Amino acid sequence: MNSKRQNPAAFDTPLGSGVDLLLISGEHSGDEHAAEMLKELKAKNPELRIACLGGPKLAAAGAQLLYDLTSVSVVGFLEVIKHYSFFKALFDCTIDWIETIQPKHICFVDYPGFNLRLAKELRKRGLSQKGGGVIRLHYYIGPQVWAWKAKRRFQMAQTIDRLGVIFPFEVECFKDTNLPVEYTVHPFARERYQLPFYQDPSGSILLLPGSRVEACRRIFPLLLEGFSQAYESHSNLRACVIYPSEQIRKVLERVLQTYPEIKDVVKLQPKSIEPVGARAALMSSGTISLSVALSGIPGAIAYKMNTWSYFLSRCLVKIPYIGISNLLLNRPLHPEFIQNEATAKNLSAALLEACEQAGASAAKEGSDELKEILNRKHAAKPGAWLMHGLD
Repeated sequence: MNSKRQNPAAFDTPLGSGVDLLLISGEHSGDEHAAEMLKELKAKNPELRIACLGGPKLAAAGAQLLYDLTSVSVVGFLEVIKHYSFFKALFDCTIDWIETIQPKHICFVDYPGFNLRLAKELRKRGLSQKGGGVIRLHYYIGPQVWAWKAKRRFQMAQTIDRLGVIFPFEVECFKDTNLPVEYTVHPFARERYQLPFYQDPSGSILLLPGSRVEACRRIFPLLLEGFSQAYESHSNLRACVIYPSEQIRKVLERVLQTYPEIKDVVKLQPKSIEPVGARAALMSSGTISLSVALSGIPGAIAYKMNTWSYFLSRCLVKIPYIGISNLLLNRPLHPEFIQNEATAKNLSAALLEACEQAGASAAKEGSDELKEILNRKHAAKPGAWLMHGLD
C-alpha cells in the first residue's frame, strides 16, 4: 500500500456547478450494494450530480469516482495501525474536499472505521446538519452495533440524520436512540437479484478467501490446504476460486504457485454475471458467505487474523458466530474454524462431510429459512429509501 500523503488536488474536480450526493464505500461488497442503490436512484432522478469514494461498480453505475477506496481496504486493528499515516492522509483529503465542494448530501455505506469518524468530524467542523451546517448525512448498511461497540449507536444518533439497515433485527438495536432507522431490503433479497452461485452436486468446490488483499494472503492458504487434503483421498474434486478484482487475482496466483500438487485442479475465475454451480464451499466469513448460504451450498467458514488483532477482537466482540447466516439462524449452518482451529485436517473433514447428500439437504433447509427472514413485504428498496431523504 502506498503510504504517501494524498493531496486534495488528486481528487477529481467537482461535477458542473456542484455535487448533490457524495457516496462513500470502502469494501468491494459495499461498492456493489451502493451501485445497485445508485441505479435505483438514477432511474428516479437521472439529473442528480453524484460523486463517490468507492470502487469500479459505483463508477460504472454513474458516480464520479474521486478515489478507489476498495483498492486500499484492510482488516484488523494492527493492520489499520500499520497503515495509519496513509489513512490519516486520505481522511484529511476527504474532509478538505467536502469542506470545499459542500455536497448537499453524503451517504455512508458500511465501512464504519472510516465513515463514523468522518461523520463525527463533519459535525465538529459545523459542516453537517447535526453540527449546524447544511450537509445531510445518511448511512446505509450500518455498523454491527449488535456485535461489538454497542455504544456507537449513541454517537450515530448525534452525528447521522438517518440510517438504513439490511437485517430486520437491527431496527430494534436503535430503539433507545432518536435516530430514524428503517429496514431496507437486503441486497441479496431484492426481487431481481441473481445469486452468484447455485448448488450443483457435480460442480466444483468453491474456495472464497474474500475481497481484501491482506485477508486473502492469510486465508487463501488455509482453504488450499483444506482442499488439498480432501483431494488426496478424492482425486475427482476440482476447485474454483472467484475473485473480485485483478489486484486480488495477482495475490491468489502468487499463493497458488506454492501449491504445485493442486494448482492444475484449482481454477481462478473472475466474478461474472452468470452464476457458478458448486458442490460445496470453503470460505471466509465475509458477505460472500451469506451468498453461499442463500444459494443452498454446504461448506465451512475459515478465518484467521494477526494474533494480536484476534486477541483484541475476542475481547471486544461478543457474538456466538462470525458468519452472518449462522447468526441469523442462531446455529452453525456452516461450521466455523477460527484461528488455530482453521487447520487442513478440520477443513478437509468439513468439506468432505459437506459433499455428502445430508450436507446438501441441510444447506437447502437453511437457505429457505434465511430467505424467509430477509424477505419482509413492507421493506423499502435502498434507492427509494435514499431518495426519500434527498427530498
